[in-house]
Amino acid sequence: MTIAEACELAAVSRAGFYRNYQEHEPRQADIELRDRLQRLALVDSKYGYRRLCRELRRQGSKVNAKRVLRLMRFDNLLCVRKKRYVLTTDSDHFLPVYPNLAARLVVDGLNQLWVADITYIRLREQFLYLAVILDAFSRRVIGWQLGESLEATLAVGALEQALRVRQVEAGLVHHSDRGVQYCCREYVARLEAQGILISMSRRGNPYDNARAESFMKTLKSEEVGLRQYRDIEDARQSIGVFLEQVYNGRRLHSALDYRPPLEFEQELEAKGPDRAPRRVRYEFSKA
Repeated sequence: MTIAEACELAAVSRAGFYRNYQEHEPRQADIELRDRLQRLALVDSKYGYRRLCRELRRQGSKVNAKRVLRLMRFDNLLCVRKKRYVLTTDSDHFLPVYPNLAARLVVDGLNQLWVADITYIRLREQFLYLAVILDAFSRRVIGWQLGESLEATLAVGALEQALRVRQVEAGLVHHSDRGVQYCCREYVARLEAQGILISMSRRGNPYDNARAESFMKTLKSEEVGLRQYRDIEDARQSIGVFLEQVYNGRRLHSALDYRPPLEFEQELEAKGPDRAPRRVRYEFSKA
């Protein structure tokens, strides 16, 4: 079908079609290319824009190096030798960072260890960013915030929701990467005001925050990768249903003896004070 025939069938003018095309198509094309660059960056973090441009051409994309360079600069994907690509984590800052307490933490109850992370979600013409906080013992999502920017308010919003959901005591450990969102004064001050201990992963080591990374993989494979969100409100509603009803309420977790997080927590509460959250304990190696 030609464009003229399609316009006639849809009862729109050709001029209107081309105006809409020129307004939306370039942005959608950029989002598509940015998404592919993000994925390629995860495969080989040492490729610069020239090699990524060649790789895209090998895969059939018609791109030039200047466009690839522009988009990589926009998403902070430029190659730095011997370092990993950074997607949502900006750890190149002068803010204070904290040691990894989670590595030697023995978790045997709720509200002993919270893990936090941020990921990106692609729409047709923009990226959204999701900050989450999980209780490491029950795997329950206790705080989340979806936004259009990576400013500190995104992470703070997730933290505030978690603090409304849970009554915490001093000694709780909050673990995250070294991103500027988690190192900023506003976020650190909010944790310290609650008596929460701050823990951060080693630089460039995603395994230190494995629980949060595993959750993000589940989110992408079971929700985000299966949908095409119209806009931020559609994404917020759909992701909210997945987090609160599906992931927390129905999804079976092997680490919880194949029970969903909410059911697991309810069983803990039903067992009485002997299974209530206990004091945080640490185990240190003899070395």
